[in-house]
Amino acid sequence: MKKKLRVGVLFGGRSGEHEISLLSAASVLKAIDRSRYEVVPIGITKQGRWLVSGDAERLLTGEFPDSGKLRAGDPQNTAPAALLAKGEGVIVPPMPGGALVPFEREAASISPVHDALQLDVVFPVLHGTFGEDGTIQGLFELAGLAYVGSGVLGSATGMDKEVMKRLFLAAGLPITSHVTFLRREWEQSPKKIIARLEAALKYPLFVKPANLGSSVGISKAHDRKELGPAIDLAASFDRKIVVEQAVGGRGNRAKMGKARELEVAVLGNDEPIASVVGEIVPGKEFYDYEAKYLSEGSVPIIPAKLTKKQSQQVQAMALDAFRACDCAGLARVDFLLEAGDQGRLYLNEINTMPGFTSISMYPKLWEASGVKYRDLISRLIELALERKREQEQISYSR
Repeated sequence: MKKKLRVGVLFGGRSGEHEISLLSAASVLKAIDRSRYEVVPIGITKQGRWLVSGDAERLLTGEFPDSGKLRAGDPQNTAPAALLAKGEGVIVPPMPGGALVPFEREAASISPVHDALQLDVVFPVLHGTFGEDGTIQGLFELAGLAYVGSGVLGSATGMDKEVMKRLFLAAGLPITSHVTFLRREWEQSPKKIIARLEAALKYPLFVKPANLGSSVGISKAHDRKELGPAIDLAASFDRKIVVEQAVGGRGNRAKMGKARELEVAVLGNDEPIASVVGEIVPGKEFYDYEAKYLSEGSVPIIPAKLTKKQSQQVQAMALDAFRACDCAGLARVDFLLEAGDQGRLYLNEINTMPGFTSISMYPKLWEASGVKYRDLISRLIELALERKREQEQISYSR
């Protein structure tokens, strides 16, 4: 009888998308093919504490006690924890700046996370900061673990909206007009920043923290009165702020109004493929966090009502974006299509670990493309192992 692969499903985390991660992980744990995989749930609390077995399951159901407001870098909020691979592991230090310390199998045998030993692959169902930005991916690389999704570079570039846009521009992909500045610049000279924005862009404007997902911290500013508070909100989530000019319509025949929000799911490593194109019709003015997860009214349309030529253009651009950011495994690529018959298409952003519940857009787009949710999970695990085998061909010394 063929031995089952041992898969660690990692969820939670210290980001503002903690709750979304729990929802995604619950769906994965429910749907994963148990005849092929032995599953080890691994949770991370909002305080940075790592959990396995029963504690991880209690975190998933909201029964594990965890409180206190998290600030990045607070030493007291980062408890020691272990990430384990093939009988060895690394200790995550409690203090910033410490090294990763290897420990021996004998030491691991007395560790409370001993049950997580000898993982074949990790499925990090982590969204946002520390989980989708290359941070945890670097830890997997150091531990020698195969893992689902993009590597350190792809994850980091896919998270940072400014760097992402630079790569899109270098690849010749169309993006919206935007301005980037630092929180310190805003705090020191708010009038100067507003003048700079109003000189370069036209209202309405979207104000975003550069490094966050699920539309957390994003606001739409229709005028100067709304701009300041929007920047303050974004600055509370990141030191770098991106302000984009909204996409509307153009031309005499255009129906001036909101842009259409299109999404494509990408799957693969060196030879990625694109799903059918979907569209989100937000229940609010734009597809913010509340519209995505808390309120009803947003309507997904799969496949989107586009011409064949438009669909092919969106799919081709999604693959170009995936390659431009050096992504692997999976990504959802989002677009804005101007209102009107001759509307221009803009690449909005790429998400390297999109929402992964059974009703999230990424799985739904693949379901509409002929790939069932359970099979999608298995395919992503296969891609993780494929990428690991590819990496093992690399020589790191002479």
